[in-house]
Amino acid sequence: MGKIHHVKRIAIVMFITAFAIISAACGNSEKKESTAWDKIKKEGKITVATAGTLYPASFHESKTDKLTGFEVEVVREMAKRMGLKVNFVEMAFDGMLASINNGKVDVAANDIAITDERKEKFSFSTPYKFSFATAIVRKSDLSGIKTIDDIKGKKAAGEATTTYMKIARKYGAKEVTYDNATNEQYLRDVAAGRTDIIINDYYLQKLALTAFPKLNITIHPDLKFNTRDDGVGMIMKKGNSELNKHINQTIKEMIKDGTITKISKQFFDGADVTKKPDLKY
Repeated sequence: MGKIHHVKRIAIVMFITAFAIISAACGNSEKKESTAWDKIKKEGKITVATAGTLYPASFHESKTDKLTGFEVEVVREMAKRMGLKVNFVEMAFDGMLASINNGKVDVAANDIAITDERKEKFSFSTPYKFSFATAIVRKSDLSGIKTIDDIKGKKAAGEATTTYMKIARKYGAKEVTYDNATNEQYLRDVAAGRTDIIINDYYLQKLALTAFPKLNITIHPDLKFNTRDDGVGMIMKKGNSELNKHINQTIKEMIKDGTITKISKQFFDGADVTKKPDLKY
């Protein structure tokens, strides 16, 4: 009997020890989960990555050099409602994802499409912009692209990990990648024949043509691409559920009271990008 009691005592001790370890692990997990939001609230500041070169989502005004744009002003209003100041850090899109993972920034806002692939690695906010993709080509000859099959072998300009370059790769284009280049550089390279096609957001491309009317570029009349995403949202590190919750609550309020629609009309020539387009691709 003594041996039996001894075994029981060992089993009980092991159970209690295991329970304590599990409880401590859960406690640490919960603590880590709330750390990002707690740190932001304590400092009164949220650090946001954006390009600063993507008109009209994130760019510098020519006269004042002030950082502005649809995404930038949505972030500013969101932060204001959350009682926070914003620290914008400008970088290329590929750098944004790395900076989120290593904690250099809390959020990225830069016309980032919400895709299933990205949702496996990151968390997204409620979407606040919807669109589809079109292609800028040379106006004189449509860059030799009559149908979608003609994209094969053409030089597609963009950043390597974007949804739009993924579309270009799908149809066999040769990638020409840029590191946070301005819209003007992209467009001039197509006009001059250094590249052939830019696949990107329809609203961005429409405004780009208006901004550079003398360039030999146009939106291809027959190429429209379903990006197969769930709209555009802010992206953050997976697991930051408290931060995600507060951002989502604020964005939903801004959509409901018409604030984001107002900002959209300011930067997208009167268009309301918060509404899903009724288009057949």
